Amino acid sequence: MAKLYIDSDKYGDQAGSPIVEAFHSAIKDIVRSKLDESGVDWNSFVFDKSYDLISAEDMQRVEKKLLDAGHRYDFSAVISAQERPDAYKPVEGIDSEDKDWTLEHPDAPSGDADENGRALCGVGDNVVPYPGMTSGIARYVRSTDHVMKYLSEGVPDGTIAIIDDSGGTLTAPILEQFSGVICMGGTVRSHLGILSREYGIPCFMNAKITGIKEGQKVEMETNAAAKTAEAYQSGVEMTANIWKFG
Repeated sequence: MAKLYIDSDKYGDQAGSPIVEAFHSAIKDIVRSKLDESGVDWNSFVFDKSYDLISAEDMQRVEKKLLDAGHRYDFSAVISAQERPDAYKPVEGIDSEDKDWTLEHPDAPSGDADENGRALCGVGDNVVPYPGMTSGIARYVRSTDHVMKYLSEGVPDGTIAIIDDSGGTLTAPILEQFSGVICMGGTVRSHLGILSREYGIPCFMNAKITGIKEGQKVEMETNAAAKTAEAYQSGVEMTANIWKFG
């Protein structure tokens, strides 16, 4: 079996999750097999033969094997789950009219309320540190219907937007009107993180929250350190707290 450069790359990092490792291993096996089949050296394979020997169907078979085993992806964009419900975990509560509905993450920390009625209800990766805390009213912005509503009616002052989509496309038309953003996916380098930084809007990415109702007052620990690329690569937690009131 052919050896690849990556097999002995001393600077390579381990995959960020078992699923990523499964994909990488399967794709490397395809490349090894096709390289052996080609009978040419690596450079000739990469710049010539690989285009004919490695197909989209090869990649689709890798994903199919994973899905057939029962795995479903976590979505970072709601549209992904809506267009491919067979491949993604279901989107819960996106059209809920229940004022008591809350977005729940199984790993979200929580705590009892203090003397000021403030209770820990989550954490997130801070994009940019600011001098103090950021507080406001939590409002879920999870679909194009929500965005269209705020485009026509305006975003209420002091809105802390709770968002699934780590891309900036969904909320771009109203992003600058938010007082803060809590995003359930992505990293500080995701599109939404970059846009919020440029607009000067406090933002937590990769958030894990529990018990936050529509219209509830929340506070973000926006004076916490920003999460670094090194922390992501090494698996070090650098989170900022989220509290709710009432």
